[in-house]
Amino acid sequence: MTTEIWQLSESELLADAATVSHEIQLLEARRIALVAEIDTRVSREKLGFPGPAGWLTSTTLLSPSKATKIVALARGLKNFPDIADAVNTGVMSVDHAALILTFAETPPKDLPEEGRVMARTAMIAAATGPEARTGRIRAAITKLEDEFGGKTPPPENTDRNELFASTTLNGRLVAKMDFDAVTGEKLLTALSPLTEPRPAADGTPDDRSPAKRRADAFGHILDQYLASSNRPIEGGERPHLNLHINLRDLTDLRDSADTADADIADDETARAATESDTVDPVDINTGNPIDTHAATEQDHENGSGSGSDTASGSEDYRCATDRGTYRDLFGDGTSVGWLPWMGPLSRNTSRQLACDCVLTAIVMDEHGNPLNLARTARTVSAKQRKALTARDHGCAFPGCGKPAAWTEGHHIWHWADGGPTDMNNLVLLCGFHHRLMHHSDWEVFIGNDNHPWFVPPATVDPYRQPRQSHARAGPHIA
Repeated sequence: MTTEIWQLSESELLADAATVSHEIQLLEARRIALVAEIDTRVSREKLGFPGPAGWLTSTTLLSPSKATKIVALARGLKNFPDIADAVNTGVMSVDHAALILTFAETPPKDLPEEGRVMARTAMIAAATGPEARTGRIRAAITKLEDEFGGKTPPPENTDRNELFASTTLNGRLVAKMDFDAVTGEKLLTALSPLTEPRPAADGTPDDRSPAKRRADAFGHILDQYLASSNRPIEGGERPHLNLHINLRDLTDLRDSADTADADIADDETARAATESDTVDPVDINTGNPIDTHAATEQDHENGSGSGSDTASGSEDYRCATDRGTYRDLFGDGTSVGWLPWMGPLSRNTSRQLACDCVLTAIVMDEHGNPLNLARTARTVSAKQRKALTARDHGCAFPGCGKPAAWTEGHHIWHWADGGPTDMNNLVLLCGFHHRLMHHSDWEVFIGNDNHPWFVPPATVDPYRQPRQSHARAGPHIA
């Protein structure tokens, strides 16, 4: 019988924590070995993804970055048995193994082969046991790269340039940059005139920190780029900021604003005529007509649309089992506002963006499915693509969810076989899953909720149980 933790003595607590930590190391090594075998033996059609990383993310609690790291280790350790042995015996952490493996796979250009082996052996020794320190390993790698990295001095070596960007659990973006001297000079030159302290009109000093001023300046540079007319094309359009918001929330925001900036929807025609590129477009997810005043009244009378119920917040949470409240919390993965890359957005920031934009009205049913956008042309129209993005958010394949800008419109009933280019015959898929649907036994159909559902082949699921699209994944009620 397992002893309860609170019953353990201090010595037992310490011993058990150390034992469990070692077991976790061994289990991580086991997972890496299993993923290596999956990578070799299991077909992409059966995985449903280009590689094990996507499958891991969709079937476990691992984040995409963690899953990618595991796959990289699984593939790389095959070529370096000395690093693999240290991981498999639990004497080296996975993080240290990844650091040494990166060095081993891309060693300095002028470091001789025997030097590479000696350096790797020394790093493994430094990374072994509880006294291992990441700083020592990084220092050794930096010294070797500086001495044997080739004729190009490290500050001028563009091959070392990297930019990492990842979203955090609380919806922020964290970026890390490592640039050569020339690229760094370009960035600092562009930031310089925008980072000077700017006192207020009354002479009050600028209280922003240097880091805050640099962040504001970088945002200004992005605004200028997105407002230019020579941006490259991606997904059939020039890159622009997309905000998805349902009509009820938009009118609620409008009603809470001052009269001077309240006529957002009324200015739709005039704004669209100017073809502004500032913030373009706003897709409005609603089940009601575009007349905002009439739609709001009808929402309150009929309870339609995907906005929040009119009951108080405390009462909503007390009635958490109520179907409407549950759908408000988890219905289609959106909040009051939603950005394709970054996800949910607050009411106040949604209002700020909606004050200067081109509105694209897309009428939705109660399931969040666009209506009245049937077309007879083969290709997906610009408005259909906006509507598909509002419904699918990105690649709809279960567990994928690649950004909408990286997707294509797939005809469920193929165009060549007579399938129309209508919303109930289209689904957004990334390149890999688009090919998968055409060249495997995976099937897709539009369900009673007017959202895509995917049917795996018998080799993946003998019972062929339909799976919800990615944007619909998560807790739901019947």
